Amino acid sequence: MTNYSFIIDEHFNKKRIDQAVANYYPNISRTKVNKIIKNNLLKLNGQISSDPSAKVKLGDQIEFQNIEKQITNLIPKKMDLKIIFEDEDIIIIDKPIGLVVHPGAGNLDNTMVNGLLYHCKNKLSEISGSDRPGIIHRIDKDTSGLLVVAKNDQAHAFIAKQFEEHVIKRSYLVFVHGILRPLHGRIETLIGRNKINRQKMSADVSRGKTAITNYETIEVFKGPKILDISLVKCILETGRTHQIRVHMSHKGNPILGDKTYGKKIKKVRGIDQEFEGILKSLSRQALHAHTLGFIHPRTNQDVFFASKLPEDLNKLKKTLETLKN
Repeated sequence: MTNYSFIIDEHFNKKRIDQAVANYYPNISRTKVNKIIKNNLLKLNGQISSDPSAKVKLGDQIEFQNIEKQITNLIPKKMDLKIIFEDEDIIIIDKPIGLVVHPGAGNLDNTMVNGLLYHCKNKLSEISGSDRPGIIHRIDKDTSGLLVVAKNDQAHAFIAKQFEEHVIKRSYLVFVHGILRPLHGRIETLIGRNKINRQKMSADVSRGKTAITNYETIEVFKGPKILDISLVKCILETGRTHQIRVHMSHKGNPILGDKTYGKKIKKVRGIDQEFEGILKSLSRQALHAHTLGFIHPRTNQDVFFASKLPEDLNKLKKTLETLKN
């Protein structure tokens, strides 16, 4: 079991003890916190606390043991991970397309987590559970770019809190159909499960979580032999599932290559064959996690990382630059 401790500050003063713990460690569910308390694994100021509804006050000390299973059921696997930064607390990965972040149904041993376990000799944070060691956040299999991974629970909790408070600085580069109006703007909607297809998310819902995306058009590609395409930088204020993909589709400018939220490329007379070919050959959504910034858990200094467009999207950009106008 892993030991945790923290001091109640003004954010958690007079809250329920289970709520305080779940908020401080956002990747430990409220249900799991209650299970920890009922198993007498939590102490309040040195005394076992068995009441999840007990109120805490400023200065109280919370200590508990996480009953999550140790990382034993996943197989470490040697992989050529693109690590752009590493220290005793964190790893910054530049994830390629096609690589799943963590194990799931049908894929237990060919994920980024398996590669990380090999690289770190099983020494990763356990807050997210035995099947997601080190994982604070994720990006889709067919999205490329930057991810931060935690090597210990303290770093994990510190960075996860920044995600929860929406102070993480994240930007994405994305190629979309058409030209966004206005060229720079802010999209704020609710995002929830699609009522018809539960595998999809939707911005056309009456109930959901607030999702905010700021965007700016970097370049517009238009010409007599190509369809209008825009390269856009999206800056997330929130991080909902498929947020940018849903927001761009909702805006009427779906992402190129997005098989879930995009649109089929119709054959248009006079369109350049090279342009048509590169659109059809795009094997994934043209979305790249470009920059990532946060406060380092040990130094308390701002750190910032950037990733260039990968080969397939860089090729797309060069083709568009050649054919525009």
